[in-house]
Parts: sequence; C-alpha cells; structure tokens
Amino acid sequence: MDPATYLPLAASGLLWLFGARMGRWLPPATAVWLLSLAALVTALATGFVLSIAGFDVLVQVPGVAAFGHWSPQELRMSGTVPVAAGVLAGVTVLVLLASSLHRVAHAVRDLATATILCQRLGPSAGRLVVVDAPRADAFALPGFSGKVVVTRAMMKALTADERRVLLAHEMAHLRHRHHFYIEIAELAASANPFLRPLAPAVRTAAERAADEMAAAEVADRPLAARALARAGLARAATRSATCSAMPAAALAAVEASVADRARALLAPPPRSRPALVAAVAVMMLLTTASTAWTAHTTEHRFEQAHTLTATEQ
Repeated sequence: MDPATYLPLAASGLLWLFGARMGRWLPPATAVWLLSLAALVTALATGFVLSIAGFDVLVQVPGVAAFGHWSPQELRMSGTVPVAAGVLAGVTVLVLLASSLHRVAHAVRDLATATILCQRLGPSAGRLVVVDAPRADAFALPGFSGKVVVTRAMMKALTADERRVLLAHEMAHLRHRHHFYIEIAELAASANPFLRPLAPAVRTAAERAADEMAAAEVADRPLAARALARAGLARAATRSATCSAMPAAALAAVEASVADRARALLAPPPRSRPALVAAVAVMMLLTTASTAWTAHTTEHRFEQAHTLTATEQ
C-alpha cells in the first residue's frame, strides 16, 4: 500500500490523541472552525482511503471485474491491499456510513424541530424571545431565523448588566453559526471513531468563544464571569421546576463547564497560537494531498487493467 495512503489514518490518530488538548490550547473562536474543519477533512479522507481499500479487493472478483471491463489478473498483480485488510476496510466503511447517515437524520430532525419552534415563538424584537417559565434558562435556537430564548425566571435572577452578558453570549452563537460547526464535528465523529474527542472539544470551544465575545462586548471580564456563575446557580436552583425540555439543537450558556469557563474569564484573554494553527493547516493539506494522490494512482491502475482487457479482446 502506498505510504501516502496512511496519512489520513495518521491524522486520525493525532487528532484522537491531541484534539481535546488543542481545543484548550487554541483561542476558542479559532478552535471552533479549525477543529471542525480538521475533523471534516480527516473523516472524508479516511472514508475515501478505506473505500478504495475495500473496492480494491472487491474488483478482483471475476464477475465484478467483468462488469467494469477490467483485467482481474492485472488487478490482482497490481493490488496493493491484502485481501483480509481490504475486506475489513470494506465492512468498516459500510458500518461507518450507516452511522453517518443516522447522525445526519438526527441533525435534520433537530434542526427542523428548532425551526418549527422558532416559528411558533412568533416575531420578536432583535431575535430575542422572553417566555414565562418557572425554570431559569436561556439558550440559542438555530434555524433559518434563529432566536435567543430566555425565561423570565432567568431575567429576574440577574442584574441588568448580567443580562447584557447573557444575551450577548447567546447572540454570539447565532451570529457566528456555532451550531453549524458543532454539527460538522458530530458528523465527522460518527464517520470516524478516532475523531470523537473533537466533538465535545468543539462544543466547549463554542461556549468559550461566546463567553469571550460577550466579555469583549461589555468590556468587563469579571462581570462576564459573575454573570455566567450567577446564571448557572439560578438554573441549578430551578432545575426541578416544570418546564418544556430544551431542544437538542439549542446551545445554552450554562449547560456545561460553568466553573471552568468562569475561571477562564477571570484570567487574561487567550493568546493566539499561529504555530499550532499552521501545524493543523499543514496536516490538513498533507491529508488532502495524500487523498488526491491515492485517487490518481488508483485511477491509473484501473486504466491499465481496462487497457489490458481491451487488448486481450
């Protein structure tokens, strides 16, 4: 097997080992798009390489070779994948394809649910909707006309300045389409199990990015940390209150890692990491190039096998 073929697998291993750490090392806004893009490129490249390996063995079957007018002898002689490895790769691709389709179905369902809920909430000023509910809660709903939903209980639990922080956080999710990047990471993880650490890393980075944007908007990092902490306490205090379940596609400011995120806001703003960004970009470029090379060499093999068949006839 051509060494270039192994690059997507190597990239998968590196992201499995260091993906979650890169989510903490990179500036949050950068981590959101860079890690989701790296996950997508790696998942597509890995799926392609595994498909080629499985197909390489499948076409050595005389009936399949005859269907494509390829010389089975030439394909066997130039084959680069052991039969057992090719069969395993083919089965793996089918399983991961089914997993990916299942994830796509869930994503479409969640987006449709969020869109319908946005429509039911009706028109709103500045995409903000305040609802009567005993539970203190706030979340951003994606969709064609995304909205920020806040309960009156949450509004009462915070001061005016803290409400500004909370609303700026949720608006940042909609403005920067964090839902889109999170879904990309989730889909990539379903297509490649080695990429599963990246999905929670991207989700956490999206929350941290929205925290940083809210802090920048109010120009007060301690205020942003205090608002996040008080919103988390208010939500925890009213957790048992009866309220409709938050849609699966929603992003809530106080859903997870509130204490860690508040501590991060009390620290200086995150530094840029150009070397790390460049390293990830180079890895994606090499992965893409190796996939293109694999496609080129595979096409050349099949062209030779087809030429030999035509000559024999």
